[in-house]
Amino acid sequence: MSQQQKLFDESNYVKAKPVLKWAGGKTQMLDILKENMPTKFNKYIEPFIGGGALFFELAPTNAIIADSNPELINLYKIIAENVDELIEELKEMKNEEGYFYLIRAINPETLTDVSRAARTLYLNRTCFNGLYRVNKQGKFNVPFGKYKNPKICDEENLRSVSKVLKNTTIIHSDYKDVLREYAEPGDFIFLDPPYIPISQNSDFKRYTKEQFYEEDQRELAEEVKRLKDIGCHVLLTNSNHPLVHELYKEFEISVHQTKRNINSVASKRKGEDVLVKVEQ
Repeated sequence: MSQQQKLFDESNYVKAKPVLKWAGGKTQMLDILKENMPTKFNKYIEPFIGGGALFFELAPTNAIIADSNPELINLYKIIAENVDELIEELKEMKNEEGYFYLIRAINPETLTDVSRAARTLYLNRTCFNGLYRVNKQGKFNVPFGKYKNPKICDEENLRSVSKVLKNTTIIHSDYKDVLREYAEPGDFIFLDPPYIPISQNSDFKRYTKEQFYEEDQRELAEEVKRLKDIGCHVLLTNSNHPLVHELYKEFEISVHQTKRNINSVASKRKGEDVLVKVEQ
């Protein structure tokens, strides 16, 4: 069976793109990821879904996506279940600085699920560099992006994304709980966790109020070993940090040049991502 046959039912397949701009998103690594993924697998599981670049590229018909970020998961559930209402709300939202800060200041827990999803997508499309960052109280704190004409409502893509997500199990949970409950032999697990910071100023990827510390990285490495032992295929990305090489030294590791769009200094927008490949 070919990779394409394994990944999608072509009669129902609609090409979808990520709906979010995502710092550290994997769009620029898609070719590398696809070259290294298994050609056959059972379920696709991505428990740090973020912007979901690989997930939307593959559009697998049997998939589980998850994240610990409640706003992100609510957005994906609403796109799957109620995309029409979401589109109507997004069409009413304005790319104006004062309006942006009013929307940002709203406690999302006071909103309906649809309005909460619209707020998340609106802030992502209009804030600086599409960052999703919260403070220690869990409040979104990225400033207005001052873009002339950001695409707040990409109706065509939202409908395509909705069709893909309807086939998907979407879970708000810690990655360990998801993998312990759902990972089985023959599954393909893609892990794109919060990266180990290379510098003191690189903690821009905090997108839940809980941070991902060194001990969390070590626990993740142990989980990768467990997944291998039960017969899963695993790809993992992280920064090119000595700890990553130490934690995954028993597996195939490759280093890839990538661009970082966050730094205001163009010469510092280059980075290196590590890809860890766990084969059966």
